[in-house]
Amino acid sequence: MTPGSDVSRQSASAAVAAAQGLSIVVPLYNEAAGLALLHQRLVALATTLRQRYGLASEVVYVDDGSSDATLSIARGLAATALDVQVVSLSRNFGKEAALMAGLDHVRRGAVLFMDGDGQHPPDLVERLVGHWIDDGYDVVYTAKAHRDNESALRRLAVHGFYALINWGARQKIPEDAGDFRLLSPRAAAALKQLPERNRFFKGLATWIGFRQIRVDYEPAPRAHGVTTFNLMRLLGLSIEGVTSFSVAPLRFASLLGLMLAVGAFLFGLSILWETFTTGKSVPGYPSLVVGLMTIGGVQLIMIGIMGEYIGKILSELKARPIYFVAEHSETRATPETAAGNPERTAAE
Repeated sequence: MTPGSDVSRQSASAAVAAAQGLSIVVPLYNEAAGLALLHQRLVALATTLRQRYGLASEVVYVDDGSSDATLSIARGLAATALDVQVVSLSRNFGKEAALMAGLDHVRRGAVLFMDGDGQHPPDLVERLVGHWIDDGYDVVYTAKAHRDNESALRRLAVHGFYALINWGARQKIPEDAGDFRLLSPRAAAALKQLPERNRFFKGLATWIGFRQIRVDYEPAPRAHGVTTFNLMRLLGLSIEGVTSFSVAPLRFASLLGLMLAVGAFLFGLSILWETFTTGKSVPGYPSLVVGLMTIGGVQLIMIGIMGEYIGKILSELKARPIYFVAEHSETRATPETAAGNPERTAAE
């Protein structure tokens, strides 16, 4: 593997970039109730993009091991204004793996990632495409305009997460940025070349660089169902993101160890001073127990932090595939499609 990669050949004028088209990657997990409506909105979006920019589009639905009728509904979606790919994974591998599977199967130039729960409004996509084609940005990412509807504790936790993951980082991850973003052809090509298996999409999409712009928006209410990201899953995702993308916890552990060592040294000096000046010894049992408990707790925390990183190293060394595709089908939009006779091909 070369130490660097040249994606300059992907750089092109707006007209050439638009000619390569746009791929929309939508990971799905139990989204049967709203999938048909989402597809209708994407068809309308594809029609608008073709009329305004001459932009050909495709959508890649990645079924991440759904237990409802998501896959069967996705198979029957018509390719009236855009090509439709359906990639079914062999089990639930998680959203990060589903995003990677979609990225691996796209056949157009630029790539747009959006969720399948209806909270990412397709109407906003036209604005994202405008920043790419008209303004020349390579990465157009969205972020929540505000968190006024969330609790103070949650807002504090989110702020703390970004403060920790960006601590000492050369490339900062924008706060409140989500997975809803558009990548130009060369940005998508760069993202494809990142080899790690423990992926944190928000961090990687920022790390690749290029010209990036933020677009604030207000997420729409869920079209159906309830979110599966409870407090514990959000905490797990935060730990996964921090340990996969940042060494801040290790630096924090080193800093904490240094502070404890300095504190212990100063405490030792105070004991010596009191002994030499007053001739009295400091009572040993309480201070000894507190010191041992403090040092023992800190050591366990350090071991836990190191264990997270060692686990990541083990996962990378095993080099297991990020996902397996159980089924892959494609329906291409052709002139015959409007007459109800779509051309379908199947693979894998």
